[in-house]
Order: sequence, then C-alpha cells, then structure tokens
Amino acid sequence: MKRSLFVSLLLVLPILGFTQVKDSLAEPLISLDKQNLLKNINITFDMRMEFQAYTFRGSELYYNGLQFENGFTALGISAMLHERVDFHFRNRFNKGGEVQSLDRLGSNIELAYIDIKASPRLNMILGKTYAFYGGYEYEFKAMDVLEYNDIQSNALAFVTGVGITYQNSKDHKFGLQVLNSRTMLYDDLYRDVVTENIEEPDWPVAIVGNWRGSFFDEKFQTIYSLSYSNQVRKKGTYFFTLGNKYENKNLKLMYDFNYSYEEIDTKGIVTNIIGSETVSENSGYIENWLRAEYRFSPKFTGLLSLMTSSAYSDFTSDRNHLRTSYGMVPTIYYSPFKNIDVRFFFAYIGRYYEHTNYAIENFGAANYNRNEVRLGFIAPLLLL
Repeated sequence: MKRSLFVSLLLVLPILGFTQVKDSLAEPLISLDKQNLLKNINITFDMRMEFQAYTFRGSELYYNGLQFENGFTALGISAMLHERVDFHFRNRFNKGGEVQSLDRLGSNIELAYIDIKASPRLNMILGKTYAFYGGYEYEFKAMDVLEYNDIQSNALAFVTGVGITYQNSKDHKFGLQVLNSRTMLYDDLYRDVVTENIEEPDWPVAIVGNWRGSFFDEKFQTIYSLSYSNQVRKKGTYFFTLGNKYENKNLKLMYDFNYSYEEIDTKGIVTNIIGSETVSENSGYIENWLRAEYRFSPKFTGLLSLMTSSAYSDFTSDRNHLRTSYGMVPTIYYSPFKNIDVRFFFAYIGRYYEHTNYAIENFGAANYNRNEVRLGFIAPLLLL
C-alpha cells in the first residue's frame, strides 16, 4: 500500500510542476498593450454634498426646512483611443434614467461623444454633448454652481448632434454645432399644451455658433454665442450670450449678459406666471450675471455671485414685463489639502422674486423669496 502511494506521488509531482511552470509563463491579466491604453484613460468621480437650512416666504409659500442633499454626483470617463480620437462619457446620478424618446438616452447620461482631431486646428465632435452656449455661468460644471440664474436653471444643456471647432490662432477659437433642439419627441413633450396653430416640425433642430477670445496675455477672455432652435414648426428660440472674464493674480471677475426671445416658451417661467393651459408664445428673458472670486491664501477663497433675470410676455408687441428675480450667493471655500482638490464651503443663497403690477393685477401673481444656508464639500476626484 505504501509502495503504491509512493509511485502515485512520483507520477503526479511532475504534472504539478509542469502546471506551475505553465502558469508562471502565462500572459498577465492586463497585457502590456492594455496597460499602455490605461495610461490614456481618466476616470473621475465628482461629488457635492451639503447640509441645507432654508426658508420660503411669500405667495402661498411659508415653510422652513433642514436636510442633507447630494447636490451633484457624477461618474466620468474620458480616453484617448487614438492619437486623433478622444472619447468622453459622464453619468450624473442625480438625474432620471428614463430613456428619452428622441435621442434614446436617459437624462442622466449627460455626455457620450467622440472628439476627432481632423487637422491641427479643426476638431469634430459627434454624439451627445454640451451645446456651445456662451457665458461663464454656463462654462462651470454644475458641481461648482450652487444657484443658477433663471435661464440656465431651466435650459436644456446636453443634446445630441455634431459640431466643429476651429482654432484660428492662439487667442481665438470658433465653434459651430447642429443639434437636436430637444431630447423628447413632440407628442411626449407638448401633447395638449399647445394651441391649435402649433405643428410638429420635420426636424427639431438647433444651430449654435460661438467664439472664444483671449486678450492681453489671457487677462481678458470672452465666450460669446448666438443660437437658433425650433421646437415646433416655424417657431423657435433666438438666444445669445456675451460672457466676459478678467483674471489677474488672485482675482477673477466674470460677467454674462443673456438674451432669449422664445416664440414658444421653453423656460416655462412666463407660462407659469400667466397660468395658461397652453405654452406661452412670444416670451422673452433678459439676464445679468456677475461672479467674483478672490484667493486670500492657498487654503481660503471667497466668491460672490450676483444675478438678475427679467421675464416678459408679448415680447414683440406690448412687451409686458411680468417679473424680475434677484439673487446673491456669497461663498467661502476652504481647501485643506495640497495634492487633492477637496473644498469645504459655507454659503448663503438669497433669491427674491418681484412681480410687476401688471402680473399681479392680471394673473394674480405674488412676490416671494427664498433664503438658504449651505455647509458642505465639493470633490472632483480623479480615480484613474
């Protein structure tokens, strides 16, 4: 019996040894080529979480609240797939995942596009991307903006289409896009909320052009844009933005002017004030936005955002002024770490909504305000 066991071990050991040799010679789980590819991949996880204390006063609103909120949570992936092809993807978990009927992606998928370098100066962007709107309020990622002005808080920023950018010189860059003007089909978006003279277009299209300029060794910069989009047949939105920035050492000053004439009210503010069962027509919005940033030290930065927004009905005829909203957002950032961008912040948000006598007398509008204090953190984390 012992002899048979010994013989069996002699027969099995060479096999085990061979297996170990073969295993040690096998290719690594991630090949060298794939390791080189990983060097060109960035994975980000962006977070903003805050504790909020707020009050609403005016109109029929009268309540207080305390809560924690995940204001922004998103996973982003970007990669250089080829020396002339980049890929960008971002999933924002704070948005609904229901697939939109026109572009066939959920609202949570904000970015899903490729960027092709057609020449040293010309790039092509294809897929779901950000519209080339101007202004520095729009330029910020939503993670960094605690309160948007009225147009941007109601605008559709991420849509599907194609675009090109042309670097004319070191200081000037031009962009042009052709996009879907919405993410949902006509019936799903409007249904019975439009008047009888409104018809579905053959193509709900948006055309956006912009210019980025830089002057005086980048101390003064601009992002200007002009766009037209049609949501219904022969009726659309004319929108232009003039964004300006001055930067010098520890100080940044940004100012945006926004103008939007909407033959069909896409922002919904005028429609809500009028209280109509159908979408308002010939609405207009005019806005001013200002943001100042000053870096007191490597760890402390102060910010102040100021904004106004005026809403009009019958914009091309009587131009009835309905409402002006005001906003102020003073903020302090504290950045305790050197090698990672984690910012703790304390902010106050004050919003005031004043309606004109015309809106009060004709539509029963009422003034109201919102006051809010936030304490939280912002963390754009680079995972890979």
